Amino acid sequence: MSNPAGTTEHLVIGGGLAGSMVGLRLAAAGHEVTLLERERAAHHKVCGEFLSREAVDCLTEAGVNPIELGAESIRFVRLTSEKRIVETELPFVALSISRCVLDEALLTRAAQTGCTVERGAFVESLECRDGTWHAQLRGGEVRTAQTVFLANGKHDLRGLERAPGPHGDMVGFKLHWRLAPRQTEALREFMDLYLFPGGYGGLSLVEGGVANFCLVVRRSTLRKIGGWPELLAAIQHENPHIAKRLYGASPLWPRPLAISSIPYGYLSGRPLGLWCVGDQAAVIPSFTGDGMSIALHSASLAAQLYLGGASADQYHRTLHAHLSRGMRLATALSRAMVTGPGRALAPVGLAIFPDAMKWIASSTRIPQRALDQTRSIINAGGKTAFP
Repeated sequence: MSNPAGTTEHLVIGGGLAGSMVGLRLAAAGHEVTLLERERAAHHKVCGEFLSREAVDCLTEAGVNPIELGAESIRFVRLTSEKRIVETELPFVALSISRCVLDEALLTRAAQTGCTVERGAFVESLECRDGTWHAQLRGGEVRTAQTVFLANGKHDLRGLERAPGPHGDMVGFKLHWRLAPRQTEALREFMDLYLFPGGYGGLSLVEGGVANFCLVVRRSTLRKIGGWPELLAAIQHENPHIAKRLYGASPLWPRPLAISSIPYGYLSGRPLGLWCVGDQAAVIPSFTGDGMSIALHSASLAAQLYLGGASADQYHRTLHAHLSRGMRLATALSRAMVTGPGRALAPVGLAIFPDAMKWIASSTRIPQRALDQTRSIINAGGKTAFP
């Protein structure tokens, strides 16, 4: 018997990496899934656009190859603070690609597996009545489902706001630039991680040789400085290396994307029967470069545990066990990096202990045991082979 109009077996709210991965895996297992994406077309998001090895593996398993989409390789990290510069090799080869391209590719892949994708579907509220979830859309339409996967990224639904997190006073900015040819080549295969008073950021190449300039800054610092033009000028004055990179560069957008406030250190534990994935489940400080990996991991884990008969609470407990140690370390380091002493000591410490960056990169990633556990859950289910 067909479902009433507006009713679906599974509802996914959000068409980013986490939402698309959930929709893809459930649809590939033969379930009816409707995914609601608020934007009508591919779009950019505030993000460092760094893909760790774990993220690349997860995407490849789902049928999306970032290299075929034009992703750039990253093999080294260059940390700069004032006039100090320290370089180190990553313990793995990473990739960098814009969220505009990557999200669209994964959302398309989800649709190809049978997930119904509705674009321009802006969910204004969500509530559970008599065991059924009701999603109120802008314009008056309602979607109902027995199971909801909340994947609306950094944009909270009214009444379902996340806690601020232990490091939740950060404002994020992102702007794509076309660097001068010489600076583009100097940046190739590097992530330039830069520190400045009250914040830090990253600069790396994405597809087409475009440079992604992304940063987070304390709200109090931004308020004192005045706004984006003043902040950009202050960063270049404070950090000669970044000033050199941006000399002769042209911004590709009239103004940066911005988001506030980012709840760094947040780990979901909502006992609401909701399956929260991506940034709705966990928000790790951006300097680790593990945000997209966690989004994909949380989505894969949620889908597979659901298919295996687990509850949303069991999923959240499992994810918490996977991420809590790395989240604590990353949050502590992020809080230190936005202080004066932390900004001064970071390059000195890395110069004295050159393997420290590799240790940080390894210690803030999803543990291998967690990845192995998720793969074993997938393999045991036997229901999610991609067509």
